[in-house]
Amino acid sequence: MNTVTKSGSVEHSVSGNDVPKSPDVEKRDTSSSVEKPQNGLAGLKHWRHDMVAGLIVALVSVPLSLGIALASGAPPICGLTSEIIAGLIFPFLGGAFVTISGPAAGLAPVLYSSMAALGHGDMQVGYHLVLGVIMFAGLTQILLAKCNAAKFSYLIPRSCVHGMLAAIGLMIIVKQIPNFIGHKYQAHEFFGYIAETPSHIMHMNLAVLFTSVICLALLFLLPKARVKMLRYIPPHLAVVLVGIGLGQFLHLDSKFLVSLPCNPLEHGIVFPDFAGLFSSATLIPTIILCVLALTLVDGTESLATIHAMDQLDPFHRKSNPHRTLLAMGISNIASSLVGGLTIIPGAVKSTTNIVAGGRTAWVNFYNAIFLTIFILCFTNLMALIPVAALSAVLVHIGYKLAGPEKWMKVIELGWDQLTVFSTVVLVTVCSDLLLGIICGILAKIFILMYYSLRCSEAKRRYASFDKHLIHSFTSIFRNPISQLKVDEEGITEVHFGGPVTCFNNLPVRNTLDLLLQERKTVKLCFDPSVKIVDHSSSVYLKSYMADCKRAGLDKVCMCGLERLCACAHNEDSLRYRVAITH
Repeated sequence: MNTVTKSGSVEHSVSGNDVPKSPDVEKRDTSSSVEKPQNGLAGLKHWRHDMVAGLIVALVSVPLSLGIALASGAPPICGLTSEIIAGLIFPFLGGAFVTISGPAAGLAPVLYSSMAALGHGDMQVGYHLVLGVIMFAGLTQILLAKCNAAKFSYLIPRSCVHGMLAAIGLMIIVKQIPNFIGHKYQAHEFFGYIAETPSHIMHMNLAVLFTSVICLALLFLLPKARVKMLRYIPPHLAVVLVGIGLGQFLHLDSKFLVSLPCNPLEHGIVFPDFAGLFSSATLIPTIILCVLALTLVDGTESLATIHAMDQLDPFHRKSNPHRTLLAMGISNIASSLVGGLTIIPGAVKSTTNIVAGGRTAWVNFYNAIFLTIFILCFTNLMALIPVAALSAVLVHIGYKLAGPEKWMKVIELGWDQLTVFSTVVLVTVCSDLLLGIICGILAKIFILMYYSLRCSEAKRRYASFDKHLIHSFTSIFRNPISQLKVDEEGITEVHFGGPVTCFNNLPVRNTLDLLLQERKTVKLCFDPSVKIVDHSSSVYLKSYMADCKRAGLDKVCMCGLERLCACAHNEDSLRYRVAITH
């Protein structure tokens, strides 16, 4: 069997379907013959496009960053601080082209839970302690990047990642209920908020609720507006402006408005409390768990986002996941030392950047410059933003992550994906994200084992069940490529001889990506010994064929996959071979 040891892969197996594709992006699709803008000093020549995109992204970043800090349990100014730090660092280090980095909603529940755990319910104390945790998470990311560990994110099943994002969406929605209705809760956990809600309904602030409902309705309605002029106004910016107007009209109390320091440069910078973090040995297990959770979620979502943005990039450039992980680690360290939150590429801001015409990572830099100007010159205006408006923004984000559309897509992929997805969601909201991912992976393994045993039952009915069980288990982790050969027409045939799953994805990527780099015409052959091709692998192979066609390799094809049964009508669903009985 031929082996390939060097990987040229720079993509992640999570699809970009989670990010809506704008018609404007499709119109700007460019052919491979056009010069592709590059990062670094060479990218500065695109400053006109990037500066305009940076301004538009900054207008979107203000409500998002403030809201994410609010959802994290931190002072709102931290969101803007994080965004600025990311913008000043990422263009010089980042391995992505069109992604915009900063605080993201995906980390908000993890940060909130970490603050509550470290501060024993005191969020102010927890905030100072979690800054040290963010720094350690950044150091861990740098270490992982140096070890080229970003590739191991490919081993996490797609349904686990989507389940994680859906769980995050649900937690964001539930934890925004107090801000949405204008009444403080005592709870810090998911079901605690739900249990408290009935008793607080009678005490809600009607002015706050009215502001929240109007802002939330605008977020759903504005993108669908038929008035052409409204389509060019970022919905999040429009909601903030409407929220300010409603807040002044309804005379909302200052406690329902965003709290910002009068002098951000003097009072907006906070240092980590390392003395408090290590004041008690009992905190060490909590610190370790928080660092692991932040590192896992930050890394997984970062790599998923840059891959999704690569698919929307009109210049079809490929991001470097290892370089991106390194940039996130350094950004997180810098952010934590000035009181900022975790840094991660954001899908909403990145999509805005693409639609606005941004071409290189320098958009991050211009975004940071404009945000700095906003903080220095428009602090009083930002202090008029109702918390209810930011709460509506977060509820809308949560809905996009966990709404009915996400569940329907999973259901279309079959019961196996729904099982893994639901397991991650349920365990996460009941405990934490780390345990949710672990349980999702275990559920995936059990499902693959079920299909492996099922399709071989007739052949091995009288064989040792223990040996058969061990063989079925190990086969889903072994390299499925049995041989590489070149046919008479010069086409390289890649023969799969075993289960093709997310857990043996790395050797498959190493082989196929090297063939793509060498511009080899490829034929993917699934031999009769292939029992399973899971959903993650189906999506990756489909994406690989698209990359080959963009590279001019039009003869890339598959054969043998059609002989496997699908779990659902969706072409990307898990496929398995039915046992032949005699």
